[in-house]
Amino acid sequence: MDGSSNSALQTYDKHVGLKFQLYNSLFTALPFHRVEKTGVLLSIFLLHCEEGFEKVLSPAEIIGTFFSQYTPYRTEQEQMDLLFRFVQYAERQVVLFDALEDASFRETHDMTGAGTLKHLQAEVEQTQVHQQLKEKLQDFSVRLVLTAHPTQFYPSEVLGIINDLSKALDSDNTAQVNSYLRQLGKTPFFKNEKPSPYDEAVSLIWYLENVFYQSAGQIMTYLKSQFPEAVSATNPLIRLGFWPGGDRDGNPFVTAQITLKVAEALRGAIIKSYYRDVRKLKRRLTFKGVLNELIALEEKLYNNLFLPGYKADITKEDILAPLQKITDILIKDHNGLFLNLAENLVRKVELFGLYFASLDVRQDSSAHTEALEAIAAQTEALPDNYTQLSAEEKISALLHSGITVDSSMLENELHRDTVESMQAIKAIQQINGEQGCHRYIISHSTSALDIMEVYGLFLLSGWKPEELTVDIVPLFETIDDLRNAREVMQALYTSAVYRQHLQRRGNIQTIMLGFSDGTKDGGYLMANWSIYKAKEELSMLAKQYDLQVVFFDGRGGPPARGGGRTHQFYASMGSNIASKEIQLTIQGQTISSNFGTIDAAQYNMEQLMHAGIRNTLFTARETTLTEEEEQLLQQMADESYEAYNTLKNLPNFLEYLNYASPLRYYAEANIGSRPAKRKPGKLNLNDLRAVPYVGSWSQLKQNLPGYYGVGAAMEKLENDGKWADIEQLYARSLFFRTLVGNCEMAMTKCFFPLTAFLAGHPQYGELWKMIHEEFERTKQYVLRLTNNTQLMEDKPVNRLSIQMRQRIELPLLTIQQFALTKIREMEEQETEALNKSKFEKLVMRCSFGIINAERNSA
Repeated sequence: MDGSSNSALQTYDKHVGLKFQLYNSLFTALPFHRVEKTGVLLSIFLLHCEEGFEKVLSPAEIIGTFFSQYTPYRTEQEQMDLLFRFVQYAERQVVLFDALEDASFRETHDMTGAGTLKHLQAEVEQTQVHQQLKEKLQDFSVRLVLTAHPTQFYPSEVLGIINDLSKALDSDNTAQVNSYLRQLGKTPFFKNEKPSPYDEAVSLIWYLENVFYQSAGQIMTYLKSQFPEAVSATNPLIRLGFWPGGDRDGNPFVTAQITLKVAEALRGAIIKSYYRDVRKLKRRLTFKGVLNELIALEEKLYNNLFLPGYKADITKEDILAPLQKITDILIKDHNGLFLNLAENLVRKVELFGLYFASLDVRQDSSAHTEALEAIAAQTEALPDNYTQLSAEEKISALLHSGITVDSSMLENELHRDTVESMQAIKAIQQINGEQGCHRYIISHSTSALDIMEVYGLFLLSGWKPEELTVDIVPLFETIDDLRNAREVMQALYTSAVYRQHLQRRGNIQTIMLGFSDGTKDGGYLMANWSIYKAKEELSMLAKQYDLQVVFFDGRGGPPARGGGRTHQFYASMGSNIASKEIQLTIQGQTISSNFGTIDAAQYNMEQLMHAGIRNTLFTARETTLTEEEEQLLQQMADESYEAYNTLKNLPNFLEYLNYASPLRYYAEANIGSRPAKRKPGKLNLNDLRAVPYVGSWSQLKQNLPGYYGVGAAMEKLENDGKWADIEQLYARSLFFRTLVGNCEMAMTKCFFPLTAFLAGHPQYGELWKMIHEEFERTKQYVLRLTNNTQLMEDKPVNRLSIQMRQRIELPLLTIQQFALTKIREMEEQETEALNKSKFEKLVMRCSFGIINAERNSA
């Protein structure tokens, strides 16, 4: 390990490791029932778990011997009480650890180092590429889209405590820390009811107001001060997107009324943020000619925000005009005193307008098809035989209807909502501005018809073609869909009607590519490679038709869902891939772990911006793969795909996951408004959502979607005499190194001793062995490739963070597997056990702490 790594480890240990040990001792004063014993016993239980797994004991055996050796508890009720107290205690240890990492972010990350805008400034000065930077920034942006995918288990009350706890830890205020820890002891960590989509929106708006508003403003102020000629007021370099309240794919609880309500909440939140800033400015800008402007602006904002029944009448220009006048007066008459404060607010208004974050609407293609069939059957808008028409005839019928559908004529609620949601977009644009809601995303886009059906539905909903200010965004997710994406888009680009629509939208086509379902469908390596190839082909196609393509990446937190070291992926895209913008979803625990504080959000946004800008200015030629390298990656992806498919297609594959993991309890955990499956009925891989799929493998500590097939692919290519080629690829390609690095992270979080007892299971034993063997094979090849002796050896701080979190969660994992074993025994014996529900509650309570402890997504 080099000196810088040692120094980083020491810094991390000082600010996180040692402080965790110190503050953890305060838990003995928490107001739990018999908490003194809980704290002592949990420490003993952790050591007992570690020793037990070394001896290849099962979780049930570990818990049984623990109770007999270390406690006087003999009845099941006494033992359950202690296990629940362990869970309660460990949950709060995770919170403490989260808060410590948040509080020490500035100490453990170089805020001016590699990948930051300060670093970019030095590179630009050194190479004198100011003109190229100006050209790049004319239409470049980073768009972060916050989604409500349920991978974050903290209720909003606990999130607030974490935020306050971080501040107290940052200032070493022990008395405050102690009081917040006591508050945690009294605050429930679980929800008795599912949140509504509006509840999810309100939770994420908290991050918009308290984190993104500040950090994005700081970034833009810095960029404008360093590159005044390059930063344009008309092109927001940071754009925020929003899915809660707009994403209705498989979520029957999202309606047009919810969409309108969320848009109103977003508008209210940004006006409130401006109002606060104007009041702060009034305290500083007390000068002649300035104060009267601020007072008038404050009153206008107040009226739009607080007066009941007041008609919204403020525009973005109404806010910018007085602020611009104020900055001019400050420069002319007051020597620029406090100019930075006024300009900071100007930058924010330029970024966020009156919408704060663009509300995306998303729906599955099958819902549009069903709605159109109902319109044909129940109205005069489409021919009665619409369902029997060919794709071309259907498109023609949609384009020539000329009738606006009255949604009340439709019997089904989902069909009515499809029409009403398209009308809601128009209403939102009238109040929040066009940017407030201007994208419609189509899940499972498999043909040009899927996109043209949505275009037709907009016309049937009352939009006129020349006034359709909405981008229609196909989403390609499965391996087959990614392979067919070029053909689908070519059919659209050759459609005269669709090309006219694109011309009205600036000849820009946004295409969404989904990592989560791609990984579920084709495995880790094939999903990542398929997306890379799709981007190459779609970039080439857009150039051929003189269009600009923008890629929107659907990424989750863990590597198995496209997460991990995200900025490195963007830095590794070659010159064959369009890079006009960086757009990605930020979901679940990624929001709190990567963007949970102003410092973390600013750092990670800068990393993404730096990756996108630097790739164009400096490194595109370096990162582009050669034809031979592409062939090698294709071979590896094919071999990996075959290995993953062999496993996935085993008859008991999904049954094993359902048997061994808490998969079936996801829907009951009350963490998200959306059902765990797209459709009711028997469990199948297509309908199972990526969040519970990947999350269940994570709680099993097997993380299969993050590495399975990688080792098999490397072994096959080595046998074909291509190991030296793989080594050369690793040395030269940042894309491949990033793939391997994220694969390492997924494997570092594995712990197979937890489920080793299943190796002898008559039905699932062979499957467990297959997974374990592939893990060991992949680990062996990855270590050989990286020349390391342990996984993530070159990222010691991340590795230490994961290890510390794993120690906190080990009791939870053990208890969860013990409870699952008990439930299976009851079900196999077909006994109506009264305490089965208690074990089920224990499984779900453990899930909260386990997934929160898995916060490391980068």
